[in-house]
Amino acid sequence: MNLIEAIKAVPDHRHSRGIRHELWLILTIILLGSCTGYWGYKPLVEFTKNPRKNLIKLLALPPDIRFPSDSTFRNIIQALDFEILAVLFNVWCKQTLSIDEGELMAMDGKSIKSTLTGGNSSYQNFVTMVSVYSHHQGASHFLTKQKHLA
Repeated sequence: MNLIEAIKAVPDHRHSRGIRHELWLILTIILLGSCTGYWGYKPLVEFTKNPRKNLIKLLALPPDIRFPSDSTFRNIIQALDFEILAVLFNVWCKQTLSIDEGELMAMDGKSIKSTLTGGNSSYQNFVTMVSVYSHHQGASHFLTKQKHLA
């Protein structure tokens, strides 16, 4: 399973009337944008403008596509069940990333728990991120941290 296939497994609970963009596309843009420093609804719109041609090619989209607006990103982020996304992301990571026994890893974690009301919500669990860097593989991986993980 590739990452987009994992994202496509997130259930879309929006009413079918008025949907302009598939959920997987919106979530993929949010993920790619946030990984490259585009945090927030309006910055995500800017992200779709800056590498527009690259996004279209990478995601095999029609050349005349209209990307989501800031209000679309806002609505999706506010309504999304992040627990489902976190579980699917972790399944994908475990299938995709292999760690050899004795391999040295550098880790760093970030959490926004102290800046939120209701810090034990599924939203909080998703935005607690752990970055893991493999010295051997020369690659960095981002994993979501969930309450039941040590």
